[in-house]
Amino acid sequence: MQITDTLANLVSEALESTQTSGSLPAAGDVEVKIERPKMAEHGDFSTSLPLALARSMRMAPIQIAEAIASAVPENEMVGKVEAAAPGFVNLTLSTRWLQSQINTVRTAGANFGSTTTGIGQRTQVEFVSVNPTGPLHVGHARGAVIGSSLANVLEAAGYEVQREYYVNDAGNQMRVFYDTLYSRYMQAAGHDVPLPDPAYPGEYLQELATDLLNDLGDAAVSKNKTDAIADLAPESLKRTLDDIRSVLEDLNVSYDQWFHESSLISSGRFDEVLNVLEDSDLVVDRDGAKWFAATKLGLEEDIVVIRSGEGGPTYFGTDIAYHHEKFMSREFDRVINVWGADHHGHLARMKALLHAFGLDPDRLTIILNQIVNFSNEGESVKFSKRNNVMVTVEELIEEVGTDACRFTFLSRSPESHMEFDLGLAKTQSSENPVYYVQYGHARIASILRTAEERGVSFENADLSLLTHERELGLIRKIIELPAVVDRAAERLEPHHLPHYAMDLSRSLQRFYEACRVVSSKESEIEISRARLQLVEAAKYALSRTLTLMGMSSPEVM
Repeated sequence: MQITDTLANLVSEALESTQTSGSLPAAGDVEVKIERPKMAEHGDFSTSLPLALARSMRMAPIQIAEAIASAVPENEMVGKVEAAAPGFVNLTLSTRWLQSQINTVRTAGANFGSTTTGIGQRTQVEFVSVNPTGPLHVGHARGAVIGSSLANVLEAAGYEVQREYYVNDAGNQMRVFYDTLYSRYMQAAGHDVPLPDPAYPGEYLQELATDLLNDLGDAAVSKNKTDAIADLAPESLKRTLDDIRSVLEDLNVSYDQWFHESSLISSGRFDEVLNVLEDSDLVVDRDGAKWFAATKLGLEEDIVVIRSGEGGPTYFGTDIAYHHEKFMSREFDRVINVWGADHHGHLARMKALLHAFGLDPDRLTIILNQIVNFSNEGESVKFSKRNNVMVTVEELIEEVGTDACRFTFLSRSPESHMEFDLGLAKTQSSENPVYYVQYGHARIASILRTAEERGVSFENADLSLLTHERELGLIRKIIELPAVVDRAAERLEPHHLPHYAMDLSRSLQRFYEACRVVSSKESEIEISRARLQLVEAAKYALSRTLTLMGMSSPEVM
């Protein structure tokens, strides 16, 4: 149970007690909200319940606050309860309870921060899902980091999570890809075969075609185009996906499943789902094509699901079958898709789709991550292969490192446009938040090594010695992590993690400035032991936060 839940229950008990005794009149069912006050002198937590009750009780809010404050039951967690104008009940955590939380954190160890909020709920997070037609561009990196960190947070909050990459290996984009590959393959073999129109530009397909010719030989050269593509397609798709997978792994992104769009066609699921919609009178034939009758569900226009002639299923058409498979076959309670900002027009149609399946549209959440602008030393960086400026995720990782990529991409909410400062990301100073946070972890590790070298054991420390303002402040910050995890999971906002990591690192810095941890003085050995337990607890909290962000926790820097 979270701290706020316990405090809310105590305030509810106090309210019920005052109403039973007649100190306060009945007011019906009310929700007790516990929040953090903006000013430290107002306690650790506060509730504005008296302000909400003032009208129905026809009493001054401060009078209600005083009655509730005086009736809050004793609890080891609470050190002080006060009424404050104009109508707040402020609650301060007890010093003894705060001290005891160090043992709680150290006992949890690497699992500290986990909660049970999502127990029993199956959630899928689908992210990146870029067409397998070439290397990942820097524009794809943000969604990869957001999706993987969100999956980590949901898992920490108790959800059963599946991470999935949807491989768009069917449809028009792949036809263009294979047509271009065929031309490049024939050109590599010395044949003057022009590029198709449209065609995929860039050097990737030239390099891939040359590699296929060298590795597979020239047997496909003598075949007609259709048969040649049939020979080349499986290996070209495999190699492209292997490249994507490798780069994502370098970014600390992994998946539980790679789901192929083509399987929806080959398995017959697409036809099956289309029949379901036709039986519901939600598919219409028009102009030689089949359309999803979205106008019957409140949208402004219908949407093509099968193109006229030999066009085959549209992207949205296979998306229908894909999401039917997610909800109906695999029975996910919730599906979260992390898409690029260019998918904004798909939101309404995806919600309509769930409505067509008879499902609650809120079971599908689509997170759109906005574009990222890159700069270096105050100058805007425009990515262009022609100008020899990095364009791939692989090159970005080489430039600033995986940890800097992940922390920076997570530092803003997905819907916010962001500026990625390449120069700052490489700076090894406190100005760089990535360096600052990781240095905090390395510094703790160094302190613990020093204690070990000096033979200072701290297993049986007297935690009651931790009474300094900075010691208690650090404990307060450490124990916020479970609430941060729950908030990030509930709101689907992993950007709370880097902000917490920075706050915790600042608390550590303030603590170090005021409190010497390992002292050589015999008279200070006991306080050293207690402080060593405290910094070890901080290490667990900081390491877990870094892990949830997909970052490393360096022992030395």
